[in-house]
Amino acid sequence: MEDSRAKPDANVEKDPDEWVSGDDPMTPSQASYLKTLCEQAEDQESFADNLSKAEASKRIDALRAKLKL
Repeated sequence: MEDSRAKPDANVEKDPDEWVSGDDPMTPSQASYLKTLCEQAEDQESFADNLSKAEASKRIDALRAKLKL
């Protein structure tokens, strides 16, 4: 078993599906950033007010990849 203290960044890249609070509603910051990315990508279907934190994070990552950010 690995000691996560040996790797300070061990939890930085954790899969959103594994987040303890992943089912909570997205934060206002996530909503604002996601809305901005949707506008830049001309992809309004990727935004929804009722997303979870995990789903918002995945959509943000996908849009950042699409926009090459």
